[in-house]
Amino acid sequence: MFQGYTQETVDFMWGIRFNNERGWFLEHKQQYQTQLLEPTRALGEQVYEGVQAMLPREPLMLKTSRIYRDARRLFGRGPYKDHLWFCVRTGDKDWTGRPTFYFEIAPEYYSYGMGFWQAPAELMEAFRRDLQAHPAKFEKLVRGFEKQNIFTLNGDSYARSRGEISDRLRPWFQKKSITLSHELPLDEKIFHPELAEEILENFRMLVPFYKYFAGLCASVTHGHQREEI
Repeated sequence: MFQGYTQETVDFMWGIRFNNERGWFLEHKQQYQTQLLEPTRALGEQVYEGVQAMLPREPLMLKTSRIYRDARRLFGRGPYKDHLWFCVRTGDKDWTGRPTFYFEIAPEYYSYGMGFWQAPAELMEAFRRDLQAHPAKFEKLVRGFEKQNIFTLNGDSYARSRGEISDRLRPWFQKKSITLSHELPLDEKIFHPELAEEILENFRMLVPFYKYFAGLCASVTHGHQREEI
């Protein structure tokens, strides 16, 4: 069970940001493993179990990131990340274009929510067609989303109009990708076990969006647009 992060967790993340080289990391590897990696895995396992209970029919998996950067993609950066994340999703290696619950912790913030990232153009076009053909179902989801103050809608948008749609749905309709995120500066909550339950309680609000986008993915995968999602 997740018992909370510690001040050493925060110290390590700031340390690797400003000392991003192998010697420093090796000297502090034990701190990384016990103060950042282990609690993140524990939090991930607890969140995974909770999400699985909310979506018992979904073949979900838990994925925790590595601190090592891909050597082919350093682009002048150090070999280590200064943050860590986990996600809960379906699929194997290809996690893009699938609704995904996530949590991330970095030196100055933590964030969690649900992403629908880097979806293929075909999938986003299917999303827009469905909003135009059957707007009422998604408008109901959006009205509920507008009543809460935890998550915000993020993601790159097209500058030009993609078609006719209601004002309520347009911010969603114009998205290239979608993230429903809650981001906070590091606060006292990260040091307490209750963080896991708070994340799960807030994820419960996103389950209807998960089901919508999972259904959309299934409809495209099976080569037809549903009459109603």
